[in-house]
Amino acid sequence: MLGIKRLGLLAALVLVGIAPAAAAQAAVQPSQQDTQYLQAMHQVNLFEITAGDLAQQKGQNQGVKDLGARFKTDHTQLDQTVQQTASQLGVQLPAEPTADQQSVLDQLNNASGEEFDRIWVTSELAGHVQAIQATQTEISQGSDQTVVQLAQTALPTLQAHYDALVQLAEQLGIPVPQASGTATPSPGGTTGTPAPGGTTESPAPGGTTTETPAPTQS
Repeated sequence: MLGIKRLGLLAALVLVGIAPAAAAQAAVQPSQQDTQYLQAMHQVNLFEITAGDLAQQKGQNQGVKDLGARFKTDHTQLDQTVQQTASQLGVQLPAEPTADQQSVLDQLNNASGEEFDRIWVTSELAGHVQAIQATQTEISQGSDQTVVQLAQTALPTLQAHYDALVQLAEQLGIPVPQASGTATPSPGGTTGTPAPGGTTESPAPGGTTTETPAPTQS
């Protein structure tokens, strides 16, 4: 009988020990901002990897082919970190790009020659503007330091991609979206005015708008 009481006491002590541990685990769950950023960036990476392949296969201009290869490499590496971080935090990632991103991929699959290059560069400009905005938002509003550090690491790469796209667009005579504000929407958001280089609408990262951006004023 005494043995049974001892077992009961041990069980109670074990439960008391588990309760704080469970509470601590619940307390470190990522915020909605951190979760949405990881999910949005994963979809950006899925889009960029596929779009990079298409650029290498179908691009008419060598600059498009070269940037496609560069973007695929960089976003593959970035996505490894995103997936590792998401796994550590218990965040479930989407299995495919957003509907808007898939629509762009469909357009690219159906295009060729100069039309392909134009669609690719235009959509990449819009997509990188949104990815940069989402990353800036995570840096300023994120709660989990691991996710914030990921965003801080990703930002220079995304900015370098955008700068290279602007140069290529100018070479090809493709209009670069104009700046019309400085608001930074949350990842994948569709509200707010884009930061410098943005379009007048805010597609999800990797997406594009149906309107043709206005040309840069000289």
